[in-house]
Amino acid sequence: MEGRCLKKLYIGFSILLVLGISIGVYYLKVIRPGNAELPTDVVMETAFNEEYSFEELPKKARLVEFMYTNCPDVCPVTTLEMSKLRHSLEKEGVFGDEVEFITITIDPNHDTQEILKDYANRFEVHSSDDGWHFLRGTEEETKAVAEALGFLYRDPGTGDIIHSTFTYFLDEDNNLLEQFTMGDAFDKDKAFKRIMSTVK
Repeated sequence: MEGRCLKKLYIGFSILLVLGISIGVYYLKVIRPGNAELPTDVVMETAFNEEYSFEELPKKARLVEFMYTNCPDVCPVTTLEMSKLRHSLEKEGVFGDEVEFITITIDPNHDTQEILKDYANRFEVHSSDDGWHFLRGTEEETKAVAEALGFLYRDPGTGDIIHSTFTYFLDEDNNLLEQFTMGDAFDKDKAFKRIMSTVK
């Protein structure tokens, strides 16, 4: 009888330990990811043929998305939800001045400046002055920024790039405050509340 009780206690303790570790990992990786060491030597090209330097980032909060224009589902859905989020932030008078969006292609060889411009236009972005920067860099530059935020991707050679499914919200000091799931699971209301609580 005593042996059974000890066994149950051991199993219960093991379950609690696993749950505790899982919650801790979730907190560190998702709820409070920490500081993002963005590379300062990266200068990317915008969809409107201008330069965007990561060394001279303006003092703004920013939501960062990685995507590629041939993506069949997750990427365009995320960009569409971000477009809706943008309109909500514009109504509050903070978009562009206090918060900006950055969308970076992970397929710069295909996504030329013209292709990226067409993609941006689909979401009512017609100038870098709109507060939403659509960027393309070299393979090395793109990898450097992606790795700084923990975004992983690879091209298996089929044309469909396998990639992480998070967008990244940073404050004006580049502290990585939160990650939001891409695609249909992107919660624009949650993102709106998080952004507003940061910039206000």
